[in-house]
Amino acid sequence: MIGPDDALWTSLPVPALLLDERDRIVEVNPAGEGFLMTSAKAVAGTPVWDKLMVDAPLEEAFERARHNDAPLFVNDVDVGTGDRAPLHCNLQIAPMAGQPGHMLLLISPRELAGRVTQGQSVKSAAKSAIGMAEMLAHEIKNPLAGITGAAQLLSMNLKQEDLELTDLIVSESRRIVGLLEQVEQFGNVTKPKLGAVNVHDVLDRARRSAILGFAADMTIIEDYDPSLPLALGDADQLLQVIQNLLKNASEAAGKDGGVIRLHTYYEQSLRVRLGGGKGKSLPLQIEVIDDGPGLPPEIADDIFDPFVSGRENGTGLGLALAAKIISDHDGWISVSSAPGRTVFRISLPRAPENMAETTKEQG
Repeated sequence: MIGPDDALWTSLPVPALLLDERDRIVEVNPAGEGFLMTSAKAVAGTPVWDKLMVDAPLEEAFERARHNDAPLFVNDVDVGTGDRAPLHCNLQIAPMAGQPGHMLLLISPRELAGRVTQGQSVKSAAKSAIGMAEMLAHEIKNPLAGITGAAQLLSMNLKQEDLELTDLIVSESRRIVGLLEQVEQFGNVTKPKLGAVNVHDVLDRARRSAILGFAADMTIIEDYDPSLPLALGDADQLLQVIQNLLKNASEAAGKDGGVIRLHTYYEQSLRVRLGGGKGKSLPLQIEVIDDGPGLPPEIADDIFDPFVSGRENGTGLGLALAAKIISDHDGWISVSSAPGRTVFRISLPRAPENMAETTKEQG
């Protein structure tokens, strides 16, 4: 029905929907299919507000724009589809020329705008953390070893009731050394060895490891797109990222457990512009979704920075390490969080067609 401008319609980089005079979906461009996670054929004839959930009253303004044959611009609204966490978007609505009563709806996610510089900022933060780690390792670990040794010697001549103090010195010194070693690990991650990776194999390894350990009280649901092509990545490093996200979700749920959903899908429209100005397609999507309490609002925007943690005893390095690894993959990681639903989303490039799948020992 779009007609002579089919090529332009197909090429639009943002989700676009053509609606009839009763707000039913007539056409959806490829970017829109990715956004809705369904085909244009499947949603044809469906009322648009059954497929799009917008956190603003739009129907009256929408109808006024149709009546006045005028465009409508709506900024800074959350738009969801029911199948994934809402995205912060701008909406552009305009009458369709030559088709009375029909309206064109363009959806421009702003989520990318806040994250396109994430890779560079993560690397910058990592560089600072690495430098600090080298200084701390040299200046603190050696004195700590001396303090620990002295406390152990003192304990040999103390009465039983006084041993608690020396034990505290030893345990706290060892805790600080452990923290320093985690900081050093943050800086020592090698560049990924990129190959063709089946992300479902990675997710399955992470799931099996989790349910035998820290996620024993959790229910983990697999919601996979079986047609997902191979990703370009390092299977071991991606496993480390997924395990970290599963561990965070399990700890957030507490001892009563909860539900984690591992969701994969293909979104052809997702592209990011890298530091050199080159656009990169990241169509493979992995989501780790939990029903826990959500991230504290005061740290939600900085959760991928080093030393930012939502847990009382957290080091704030796990998510920073995950972000660094995904950044080194030229990928993208983001989070959307509200009480009862937190979604960590990883977007990865697709492996070239001629690249054979990388196999890893399952152990």
